[in-house]
Order: sequence, then C-alpha cells, then structure tokens
Amino acid sequence: VSEFVIGLTVVSFGTSLPELVIGLVAGQKDSPDLIIGNVIGSNIANILLVLGIAAAIRPLAARRNTVWREIPFTLLASLVLVALLNDAFLEGGDVRESSLSHIDGIVLLSFFCVFIYYIVQVIRADVDREWVGTFEGHAMGRSMLEVFGGLAGLLVGGQLAVMGAQEIAREWGMSETLVGLTVVAIGTSLPELATSAVAAYRKNADIAVGNIVGSNIFNIFIVLGITPIVKPIPFDTVYNVDLTVMVAATVLLFVFMFLGHPTRTIQRREGMVFVLLYFMYLGFVVYRG
Repeated sequence: VSEFVIGLTVVSFGTSLPELVIGLVAGQKDSPDLIIGNVIGSNIANILLVLGIAAAIRPLAARRNTVWREIPFTLLASLVLVALLNDAFLEGGDVRESSLSHIDGIVLLSFFCVFIYYIVQVIRADVDREWVGTFEGHAMGRSMLEVFGGLAGLLVGGQLAVMGAQEIAREWGMSETLVGLTVVAIGTSLPELATSAVAAYRKNADIAVGNIVGSNIFNIFIVLGITPIVKPIPFDTVYNVDLTVMVAATVLLFVFMFLGHPTRTIQRREGMVFVLLYFMYLGFVVYRG
C-alpha cells in the first residue's frame, strides 16, 4: 500500500496510543478534564505545532483525496464531537449536564467504522495498482519487531510522561484542564512531531500529512469513543473555546491547501503561521488558567 495509507493507519494509530492509554487511565482515576483536554489539546497541537514544524522543514504537498476527503472527514469528526459534548444545550437542557455518554461513545465508534470502510477501499485501490518502484528494507520479522517494539515504547513513555506532568502540575497548583490542554497534550503529540518532522525531512509528505489527519480522527473516534463506554465523561463548557480553536485549525488547514503555488501544499510561511498561532493559543490557555 502507499506511504499515505501507512501514515493514515499504522503510523497514526501508533502515535495515538498514548492518548488512548491516558484516556483509559484518567477515566479510572476519575479525571474527566484530563481525558477531554488531552484529546482536544493534542488535535490542536497536531495541526498547528506538528504540521507547522514539519512544513517549516520542508513544504508538504498533499494528495487530492487528502484535501477533498480526509481533511473534511477530520472536520466532520470535530463537528460531531462538538455536537455530542453540547447535546444538553442543543436539546434546551442544563449545559452543566452535558457529557459523553455510553451512547455517544457508540456513535463515535460507528463513525470510526465508516472511516475504516473508506480506508479499506483506498487500500484496495492501492493494491490494484502495479508497483513500479523498488523496495529497500529488512526482513518482515524485524519490521514487525520494530513496529510492536515502538508501540510498546509509546505506551510506556506516554504513561511515564503523564505521571511526571501530573506531579509537576500539582506542585504548581495547575488545574487538570490546563494540564490536559498543555503539558499532557504536547507530551502525547511528541510521537506525531517526531514522525512528521522526520518524514518531512526525508521528503515523505504523505506520511507527514497522513499521520496528522489519521491521528486526529483516531483521537476523536477511538479515544473518546472507547473511554465513555467504560465510564461516561462529564463535560465542562469551558472547553467550548478550545473546541472552537480545534475546528478553526482544521478549517485553516483546508484553506491553506489552496493558497500559494503549487496548490494542495502547505508552504514554509504557512507552517510558521501555524506555529505562531499555536504559541498564541498556549498563551491564552495559560492566561485563562
């Protein structure tokens, strides 16, 4: 299959494992703000910080399908999350009763099944094409060992990073909302940053972009799909501002694909704009407390 499909599936799922582990652990420890803040913060960081740095290293050219299918699907995922988290308000009820319920989790997982169906169709189309390049790599056994060893390292590293971040946050008197949106979100976005930055340096734009698009979809549909099935997640409406930033960042990613020349490319200047916007967002979150 193509490098883009690899980035959209295997790589993005692997780099999203820390968010899933944190979501399940935080759910058991009754820390809902950490669960939601981590996903929203990570998705914002993935677009503004990770793609921004990757594009600053080398302009990222995206496929036509990425622009017209995968990025809009990411936007759809964000809008579905906004609707589910504010269902009490949309139904005219008390906003303080908003939450991600068991049913909401099933809805998110159902959307993920639709995404998987789409990926299967893409893989079939890729496999049907005749391979005209050359493959240079090592044995399948070593490749599998590297994949699973890397995923295991992500799991352990994600847990250790969050444990340390929580302890520091307690010492500084920070709220779980702030911790989730900043320290934990940046920590769990480090795998995406490493993957996309290296991919950009090696001129693998498909993996760099596919990794971020896939990770954001996985974060919403899998992390916030599985976690509330285990235990419903109360929602603090303060996150609506951050949800708006997440949606706006996705829309901006779509718009940037049509600016400059060539089209469907995130240029270096646009990458630097992304990074600047992220640090402005960080400043706002820290100021808000």
